Amino acid sequence: MIMKILTFPDPKLREVSKPVTEFGPELKKLSEDMIETMYDANGIGLAAPQVGELVRMVVIDTRPKDDKGRRYKYEDMTDLEKAVPQPLILINPEIVKGEGKTTFDEGCLSIPGYYETVERYNYIEMKAFDLNGKEFIVKTDGLLAICMQHELDHLEGTLFVDHLSFVKGNKIKNQIKKYGYPVKDKDKEGDAPSSGKEKLEV
Repeated sequence: MIMKILTFPDPKLREVSKPVTEFGPELKKLSEDMIETMYDANGIGLAAPQVGELVRMVVIDTRPKDDKGRRYKYEDMTDLEKAVPQPLILINPEIVKGEGKTTFDEGCLSIPGYYETVERYNYIEMKAFDLNGKEFIVKTDGLLAICMQHELDHLEGTLFVDHLSFVKGNKIKNQIKKYGYPVKDKDKEGDAPSSGKEKLEV
């Protein structure tokens, strides 16, 4: 089922999500709906609060798409990224180690049409649980690590614009509140960026 993705300034996006305590059919159904919604929106990651569910769960898939929808070239993936099975479901995720720094032009399904350069850890180790309540650790870098950090922010009520300077972040927030969001061009939707640094909505 395709779920509605909340957009800023919806107050639910600013709430801190609660830990998952029950692992069962309802959680599995939510994960399936979130993955379907993420794919439908041409995103590479989605956190439960973005669809109005204030629980600590995210879904991610940064793998290459087909020729029309490709947004990240396979040869650009690191060995660590390739080793992680996707789509990835992370429940009660927590970063246990972060190293190095990298920057990327991030976008967000909850702030459509806006992209800004954000600094993140280059390498992370994240502890999480699967749908059966079994703990595991993901060790990765590259786009997958960036996406995981972006989604973890959502669970704390943080958006990528909060990582920008006070002036730049406020400018974007005020512009959205005053004018709303840009209208998407349906004909171009889903096409890969033609040149320059790739911009992805997570």
